[in-house]
Amino acid sequence: MQPRLWLLLAAQLAALHGSTALHQMPGSLMVKTNETAVLSCEPKTSSSTRIYWLRQRTILSPNSHYEFLAFWDTMQLRAVLGQEVGHEVLTVSQSGPRSTLSLTRAKPSDSGTYFCMTVGNPQLTFGKGTHLKVVDVLPTTAQPTKKTSPKKRVCRFPNPQPRQGPSCSPIILGLLVAGILVLLVSLSVTVHLHCRWRRARLRFVKQ
Repeated sequence: MQPRLWLLLAAQLAALHGSTALHQMPGSLMVKTNETAVLSCEPKTSSSTRIYWLRQRTILSPNSHYEFLAFWDTMQLRAVLGQEVGHEVLTVSQSGPRSTLSLTRAKPSDSGTYFCMTVGNPQLTFGKGTHLKVVDVLPTTAQPTKKTSPKKRVCRFPNPQPRQGPSCSPIILGLLVAGILVLLVSLSVTVHLHCRWRRARLRFVKQ
């Protein structure tokens, strides 16, 4: 396509919003430097539509514009790249209606918005765009902080200490009870004999 036509497309692209007729994935993507970024685009209606890929870099300059990257030529079955695009860093393939753009050895300067586009008669249709960001270090996901609940205060009662000493068996208890009964009987007999002796003594004194 002629450069003038691409300038016209760039102007229209700046004014148009993405269409749902082209399903572009993903909506946003972040990769590390020197890794590969893979984007895909698929029309929802026609399967024989030629899909073009454009890019607007994030780092803008007075000469910034929408760059034509590539498209897949279904007649010659090969990728047609833009003038300043190298085969070693960008490839385009097509499987059925889906077009896939692979950007290898990505650099931070490759960050920007990538659009897929189809040329109709007379309208142009654009995808929603993929926001690509190339960074040296991927941000780490913050771990959710765990809410610590205050520990409950537990009152502990002292355990009763077992009594030290010999255990009282039923036999020993029986012997102790029997001994006490014998002492009581002996005491009562002694008291009874003492009382009789005293009475006898009082009678003898009276005579």
